[in-house]
Amino acid sequence: MPEASNRRNKIMPSILSADFANLQREIERVPGADALHIDVMDNHFVPNLTLGLPVVEAIRTITDKFLDIHLMIEDPDVWAPAYAEAGAESVTFHLEAAKAPVRLARELRSKGARVGMALKPATPVEPYAELLAEIDMILIMTVEPGFGGQKFLDLTLPKITKARELINGRGGDIWLQVDGGVSAETIERAAGAGADAFVAGSAVFGADDPDSMISSLRSLADKA
Repeated sequence: MPEASNRRNKIMPSILSADFANLQREIERVPGADALHIDVMDNHFVPNLTLGLPVVEAIRTITDKFLDIHLMIEDPDVWAPAYAEAGAESVTFHLEAAKAPVRLARELRSKGARVGMALKPATPVEPYAELLAEIDMILIMTVEPGFGGQKFLDLTLPKITKARELINGRGGDIWLQVDGGVSAETIERAAGAGADAFVAGSAVFGADDPDSMISSLRSLADKA
């Protein structure tokens, strides 16, 4: 199982923006990625339908990259553990959808996965401060979840800052991830607010040289 990156700022390309007909080739174009971010949507929790467990299992067979699963689905309590069993190193579920988040987090950890809790742009982070002991990552959505290619919402920056304050107060190895509209134009603002893990889809896979873009994004985050 790949180890979690020890870089200060981690770039995690979202395959939602990759060519689904050539996923292996697309994955091979981003050797410098700290992880592959895989969005799972069910057309219920969000108004879009993407891929599911069989595709994640197939991806696991063709790469040893760290797999960062983002479940935008109803009933993650039922479905999330299977992604850990499939070999994903990190599984993130939405607190808006989870019925028993502590129990789910502990089950995922028992299966060897890091645990992420995700929040939509309008969901405050403060009510979930006590859950930090149970998780390894907070994901702040910087767009409304469901579709790639959206514009970064600056209104989420204060929430990123608050999440960073909570993490620093807690201590430990908890990542602060942002997802949505991350690009060369926005990553410094997100990093300056406190994020240290960045999901970038179209900015990476839409570039002429995706791996070079990963390096550029990481450099920009490091400067913030």
